[in-house]
Amino acid sequence: MDRILIIGAGGQLGRELSELYPESIKLYHGNSGEFQVDAVNMGELERKIISIDPDLLINASALANVDRCEREKGYAYKVNGLSVGTMASCSRSLGIPFVHVSTDYIFDGNEGNYSECDFPNPINYYGLSKLVGDVFADSYENSLIVRTSGVFGHTSNFPRFVYNTLSEGKTVNAIPGYYSPIHARNLAAAIRDLVSLGQRGIINVAGERISRNDLAIQIAEFFDLPKDLIREPGEVKTMVARRPFDSSLNIEKAKSLLNTDFYSVKSNLEQFRKTVDK
Repeated sequence: MDRILIIGAGGQLGRELSELYPESIKLYHGNSGEFQVDAVNMGELERKIISIDPDLLINASALANVDRCEREKGYAYKVNGLSVGTMASCSRSLGIPFVHVSTDYIFDGNEGNYSECDFPNPINYYGLSKLVGDVFADSYENSLIVRTSGVFGHTSNFPRFVYNTLSEGKTVNAIPGYYSPIHARNLAAAIRDLVSLGQRGIINVAGERISRNDLAIQIAEFFDLPKDLIREPGEVKTMVARRPFDSSLNIEKAKSLLNTDFYSVKSNLEQFRKTVDK
């Protein structure tokens, strides 16, 4: 495998993926200046992918702002849905593996601990648009769909918000609910290893199930910050889109395949410490 095209390399996951692969592998992505493309221009996207002719295509891109997706449904549908169809089609034409990153938000959050076989039922447009992308990716037999939850790293995210806010001596209001947060570095390493193993189909790769309130407390304890400033408010009414209450993922399949601790809160906070220290 000599050429890998990473779409979405400017995001926290794409950045980690770009840093993980050895220098002997040629990486193509927007940050390198060799792959500049408008994600909603399907014709341009197709021409760029075909011209690069990669050995592997990884889609780490998404419009992940849940409220923006609710307000800009047409744009979200193109970025999270139609563009994935174009990528899958190009991968089929080139005869190469296609890796697509999915989300826990395709589920309604009524049950939690969702497995790869559970039926999706999104309750917001972000989840629906991502599900459209999943369907396109799954239609290609040589695809790997990595479903994840609460990815965090060097950009704005809940753990970063908690760390910064507590460091400033301010109160943190943790939205009620459960999920399976994972650091982008651990997720990227898991994707790399699953590709090396030749895995296909849907695989959940995420962290341990935890509430945002408990995660905030663990962050405070990990970094020796004041946990008495953490609050769990009631219903949050300032959000445009609904959120699933328990979107946690069952990761037993990934744990059986990977001989690494990608999932524990401690492992992910250790990676987060490296991010904070940069």
